[in-house]
Amino acid sequence: MITMTEIARLAHVSQPTVSRVLNGKPNVAPEIRERVLACAREHDYQFNVLAKSLQGSRTQLLGVLVSDVSNSFFADLSKQIEAEARKYGYSMILFNSDYNVQREREYLTVARQYRVDGVLAAPVQERGAEWRESVQKLDIPVVAVTQRVEGVDCVYVDHMEAGAMVAKHMAERGYGRFLYIGEEQSAKYAGFRSALADLGHGDRVECTASSDSRQLSAFLETWFRRPSYRTGIFTENDLCALRVLSILRELGVPVPRRAGVMGFDNISVGRYLNPGLSSVSQPIGLMAEQAVSRLLHRMDHPMGEPALELALPAELVVREST
Repeated sequence: MITMTEIARLAHVSQPTVSRVLNGKPNVAPEIRERVLACAREHDYQFNVLAKSLQGSRTQLLGVLVSDVSNSFFADLSKQIEAEARKYGYSMILFNSDYNVQREREYLTVARQYRVDGVLAAPVQERGAEWRESVQKLDIPVVAVTQRVEGVDCVYVDHMEAGAMVAKHMAERGYGRFLYIGEEQSAKYAGFRSALADLGHGDRVECTASSDSRQLSAFLETWFRRPSYRTGIFTENDLCALRVLSILRELGVPVPRRAGVMGFDNISVGRYLNPGLSSVSQPIGLMAEQAVSRLLHRMDHPMGEPALELALPAELVVREST
């Protein structure tokens, strides 16, 4: 592949001048800039990624940053976003933060270096001011998906409302003790706990962080060693729910007779289990459609409009596990 030094020789300019042009730096005469770009274009020097943006037009690239690409929910969401983006002539670059805040921050920087026209991101810590500040420093439009982020365009399902729906369902099914497996600061748990309090079960709900399988198994073994009411278990996502069902099977805890399990995301494998997994379904197709639409709108109108908070409806998918 051609180098900057070779482009400099062919364009009759210095290598630092080529570097400034290809990195979008100012203080280069228009005729020299065009000469360097023409040479880079002729020899295909990263032209598909850089040259169009260096000329002031769009790259037709969108960055998509998810928190766990191994979770089939995010895989399905990414696929839907890609299909929606292609309708408008855009391609997608996928980044996986793996729930790592530092990696998320690095990938946002990489997205900027690739000169993407905009970013769709499922944030790791959506409530922190640090994430909003890092997004604002990007100087490119960002739309948050799956989570509500104050001050940033976002398309999401209301997790508090979804948690309340799960609480009412489990109470109606006759469960008398309740367990949320996930982070205590989660909006899902807040809605779950609040609704149970309104239903008179406020003193019968607990939360435990979703840790490794060995710790979770020990916790559940202790929990079910005590004779008590039937337990309704709500998990932060379906992957956690699958672990819970496996542990309950090993412990000999019958589902749903003694323990009911409700996940979140409604991944496809849940319907094929025995018992089938009850879950909260998010409208992935609509979420992708609205998020891409908002991002394209923000790209055309970068200033002057308040941030959009679009809450989409969740749906309970009830199967044998509850």
